[in-house]
Amino acid sequence: MTQFNKDMASPYRSLFQEVRTFLLATKGIVENQKPRITTFSDPNGGICHLRTMPHGIDIGFLKGSRMEDTFERLTGKGKAIRVLSLSDFDPNLVGYYLDQAIRLNHQPET
Repeated sequence: MTQFNKDMASPYRSLFQEVRTFLLATKGIVENQKPRITTFSDPNGGICHLRTMPHGIDIGFLKGSRMEDTFERLTGKGKAIRVLSLSDFDPNLVGYYLDQAIRLNHQPET
């Protein structure tokens, strides 16, 4: 069973689908359902991954360590990924981080 199938069986299925639809509505973003995670990318590479969790969903931004975190909602201490945990969908909040992730994906690494 893939992670996507587990996400579809989760109590947070509707939240997962809501965020998934939002991500896929963004021009150029495509989905890749991998065995362990569902990822989203554009022609410049990976942007984020999405999965259900016991508290709701997590969006892992692949270049999150380079993002501004005005709302102080990102977690993680690794070299690259930062995670946005959600128990409900706020399109403005997700859009704030997604816009940055897309811009970073179009910039060369420093």
